[in-house]
Amino acid sequence: MDVGSDLRTARRNAGLTQRELALVAGTSQATISAYESGRKVPSVITLDRLLSACGASLAVGRPRLERSGRHLAEVLALAEALPYRPAPELRFPRLPTAA
Repeated sequence: MDVGSDLRTARRNAGLTQRELALVAGTSQATISAYESGRKVPSVITLDRLLSACGASLAVGRPRLERSGRHLAEVLALAEALPYRPAPELRFPRLPTAA
């Protein structure tokens, strides 16, 4: 997630200038500019407030988590499909156990 780009997109989609967003969100135009350019990173609470002022919302993690879950399921299915033959004996010496 590119916070600055996402904030800029939400602001433009709402038809707001940086100054208008700043007035609605209770901050300065310079701060909005710094967030959008990546010079500053807003806290999650601040980002949520700014996006709300644009009529957008902050959704954290869900799509990425679902995508990762599907990817893991595909990898496990592939691993199950691979042939498996256990070696008759260990090819490497055993490591000494701690006493």
